[in-house]
Amino acid sequence: MTQIDLPSPASPLKIGTRGSPLALAQAYETRARLAAAFDLPDDAFEIVVIKTTGDNQALIAADKPLKELGGKGLFTKEIEEDLLSGAIDIAVHSMKDMPVQQPEGLMLDTYLPREDVRDAFISPSLASIHDLAKGAVVGTSSLRRRAQLLHRRPDLNVVQFRGNVQTRLRKLSEGVAECTFLAMAGLNRLAMADVPANAIETNDMLPAVAQGAIGIERRTSDSRAADMLAAIHDQQTGQRLAAERAFLAALDGSCETPIAGLAELDGTTLRLRGEVLRPDGSEAISDDQSCPIEDGAELGRAMAAKLLDQAGEGFFDWKR
Repeated sequence: MTQIDLPSPASPLKIGTRGSPLALAQAYETRARLAAAFDLPDDAFEIVVIKTTGDNQALIAADKPLKELGGKGLFTKEIEEDLLSGAIDIAVHSMKDMPVQQPEGLMLDTYLPREDVRDAFISPSLASIHDLAKGAVVGTSSLRRRAQLLHRRPDLNVVQFRGNVQTRLRKLSEGVAECTFLAMAGLNRLAMADVPANAIETNDMLPAVAQGAIGIERRTSDSRAADMLAAIHDQQTGQRLAAERAFLAALDGSCETPIAGLAELDGTTLRLRGEVLRPDGSEAISDDQSCPIEDGAELGRAMAAKLLDQAGEGFFDWKR
């Protein structure tokens, strides 16, 4: 085995991250796993907070849809620029925020063990979507959640709702909406047991592709980072995301398209469920198939092709 030039407090490995509480929790988890894998102290790593366009408070306050603000790259562009320039050594991301293609010179092939994939129903007074009265005001900035909600409950009034957990809870307390939705993974990673959350089963709301997964990006040419990250990579998460992200990529997945997808493993078998919806929830097409784990990416692409074919002419006419 190649001898790795390990970082030290005098020459720490620089971990780039956004500055939100959840992003920092993910960076700390990455640091803890690397420190444990190589028996290093925490200060052999430096957490470097990078402000991204998506962290702009004025944008968050504007409650505009993500696609109007610039799509998924909002949360990654500045971090990836610092990674390419060498200002940081690795970058920690929420995988559901990651575009399906990385900039030239960067690589994303390390995933930490996946958290709970489910969405959370957040309300101070209600337990589930089924408890919402006709015409109730529901807050979400997610095109996917909006479309899924309206597909099941076209009577709901869905309003834009952005911001971190604390911001959204404040908006609920101010009566802006009766409920909102977050990822269970984020609540668990922040140990926010006090948040009035109930997990929504995946049969009721299929999650975003890669929800609950943390990815670690590096420079393609950096063999030292590659060797270190290999020690903390979770193979099963990687196998699941290979199928989900192939599905998303083949659908030209962006923040403009309400897409849900989830791969699960059972022994040597991978089960993939996928869903594509019109943004107004008026139509949804879905599929559910299984294959050997090693064929997961191929299944993802095939399922995307099948749904595109099934959608037929006009389904994506809302796309510019």
